[in-house]
Amino acid sequence: TLVSGPTNLKSPEGVKIFNVSSADEMYEKTMENLPVDVAIFTAAVGDFRVKQMSLEKIKKQNFEKIEIIKTKDILDYTSKHNKLRPKLVIGFAAETSNLDENSKNKLIEKNCDWIVANDVSNKKIGFDSEYNEVKIFQRNKPNIENISIATKEMIAKKLVEKISNELKANG
Repeated sequence: TLVSGPTNLKSPEGVKIFNVSSADEMYEKTMENLPVDVAIFTAAVGDFRVKQMSLEKIKKQNFEKIEIIKTKDILDYTSKHNKLRPKLVIGFAAETSNLDENSKNKLIEKNCDWIVANDVSNKKIGFDSEYNEVKIFQRNKPNIENISIATKEMIAKKLVEKISNELKANG
């Protein structure tokens, strides 16, 4: 099951897809599809949204009047909701500095089992590139696993294999 915001990517075969256009819709569809064995949160929903949408153009002189409010933290809720918590909760972290420290903090703060992190300040990988390089931080495991520069498809395959092995090991 895939809950996806707007994208130009081709839909994977054999996957039930829910296309959503807002953070609230994504939250609702995610909650409707719990419980699951594994929940993977690959992209962050915007942390804030405008309080009130306007059908008219907002003039520059009214810019200061725009109010924002926090969106629901889907990863945080899913990982801390005991009745519906998946066996394995994996979050992603796109960092521009202090990758290790920020990722370890997110692992704890969000109650994740894993955080898959990458340095988005490196223009050779990540956004707008077919390549990436990631680090995997796991709760209760001091070692950080590195997946060196590879295609995103190859990294995804390595992650799926790792997830499968984790599920087999922990029943």
